[in-house]
Amino acid sequence: MSYAHYHMGSGSRTSRRSLEFGKTHVVRPKGKHQATIVWLHGLGDNGLSSYQLLESLPLPNIKWICPTAPTRPVTILGGFSCTAWFDMGELSEDGPDDWEGLDASAAHIANLLSTEPADVKVGIGGFSMGAAVAQYSATCFAMGRYGNGIPYPVNLRAVVGLSGWLPGSKSLRNKIEVSHEARRRAASLPVLLSHGISDDVVLYKYGEKSAQSLSSAGFRYITFKSYDGLGHYTVPREMDEVSNWLSSRLGLSGSS
Repeated sequence: MSYAHYHMGSGSRTSRRSLEFGKTHVVRPKGKHQATIVWLHGLGDNGLSSYQLLESLPLPNIKWICPTAPTRPVTILGGFSCTAWFDMGELSEDGPDDWEGLDASAAHIANLLSTEPADVKVGIGGFSMGAAVAQYSATCFAMGRYGNGIPYPVNLRAVVGLSGWLPGSKSLRNKIEVSHEARRRAASLPVLLSHGISDDVVLYKYGEKSAQSLSSAGFRYITFKSYDGLGHYTVPREMDEVSNWLSSRLGLSGSS
């Protein structure tokens, strides 16, 4: 299948190493800095859109880091180049995943978080393809390593995925249940997933399956929210739920 060959070919590996991430935008905390969250945009978008989505949320104790993905050819777009955290073809249960691209993006995000103060809780969130990377990062945290075996360096405290999916969902349980430490880390990490029932880009069933896969792999604190009539976008009601969940799970004081 040409999609698989695209990932396996040495040419794609060579070009991927030279990909550069775009501009990072930062929303500074308006109050006491208690948490830092990297927020990941969807396919073809950029960090400025994330910044604009997050800057008005009533979360004065959170610093938001909003990176921009590299521009790369994307298989599902017929090779058209746009911002993308990894390459992807049609979503399917058996579809091949671009592990190299996922690892590169997950490592970039972990690097952004690695310089935060020790007393600041850190997390990852995202929309659509960004949500896929956030969930992939959650699995890297649980296993203690990226897919390529390099140790995962960040102690995640929360993960949020809106209108996304979980790469590698089929094999996740087998990878986590063989390790006591992986099971312990999975059980410690709160994850919020939400999905519009009317989503015609990333179908609702993929969001539902993500929650089921994470739960069966040992992630005990999974919250899955579904929204009637919601397509492939965010709405204020959904972002209010995100704000409330983060405040609760991260123990934010809400004080300035």
